Amino acid sequence: MFSAQDRARLLQANNIWLATVRPNQTPHLAPIWFVWHDEKAYICTGRRSVKARNIAANPHVSLALEDGNDPVVVQAKAKILNRAPSQVIELFQQKYQWDITNDSTYDAVIEITPQRVVL
Repeated sequence: MFSAQDRARLLQANNIWLATVRPNQTPHLAPIWFVWHDEKAYICTGRRSVKARNIAANPHVSLALEDGNDPVVVQAKAKILNRAPSQVIELFQQKYQWDITNDSTYDAVIEITPQRVVL
């Protein structure tokens, strides 16, 4: 699904744009830190955040890397996990020096599974 170059960018990029759909069907777009593991993106957010509430109601999302001159845009499905995989915890620590297990503000880990690359 992803070229080697796109996969490398997904591993290295600091931010990704996440688009979710509000209950009134309007879009919500936000940049967020993420890690890439086993062909999936993982983000951390608050369970009561707009992103998490939107995903709980509608799992369809889009992702895009920040570089508009060399776009990677993905349609995906998201789900809120009860527990972060240990590899994901380690990747957040390595990439951002952030222990997601000790941050009560960001108490939801969301797994995003690509369905289709659109650009």
